[in-house]
Amino acid sequence: MRIAFLVAPEGVEQVELTEPWQAASGAGHQPVLVSTQSGKIQAFNHLDKADTFPVDEVVGEASAGSFGGLVLPGGVANPDFLRMDEKAVAFVKDFFETGRPVAAICHAPWTLVEADVVRGRVLTSWPSLRTDIQNAGGTWVDEQVKICDHGSNQLVTSRKPDDLKAFCDAFLHVFAGEAG
Repeated sequence: MRIAFLVAPEGVEQVELTEPWQAASGAGHQPVLVSTQSGKIQAFNHLDKADTFPVDEVVGEASAGSFGGLVLPGGVANPDFLRMDEKAVAFVKDFFETGRPVAAICHAPWTLVEADVVRGRVLTSWPSLRTDIQNAGGTWVDEQVKICDHGSNQLVTSRKPDDLKAFCDAFLHVFAGEAG
């Protein structure tokens, strides 16, 4: 399965990109780095610059239909940049409209709020997003990982980097069900 990893040109939390990427690749999937600009993205370790990664596809030219699933890594700045980009928001929304699974960790649900896809859904995130999720019609829970199937697709969410193992296990399980 081709899995889109959508990130902004800078601000993604590196471990929230690399661990799910390695998990997807290790499970035989093809991870694809999608961003709002071509070239390279700048990852961060919290507020410090970390590594750069080459962009495989630009969001305005990519189609949700060419992917089996979507992973949204966090980082505070990353989803804030993405939610200000109309093409990125439309790309995310298309996964929900076409029933493809989505996985989001930490601050990444900000992009889901902007895409107006959390209404009626149960999800978790970094705790500071609780009010935003509730105001957008979602139900926020404080759990390591939450799989929600109350909608057109399955949504996997986690709170923080400490939840990465559970997050990766959950999204791989959900995505495998879509591939089967």
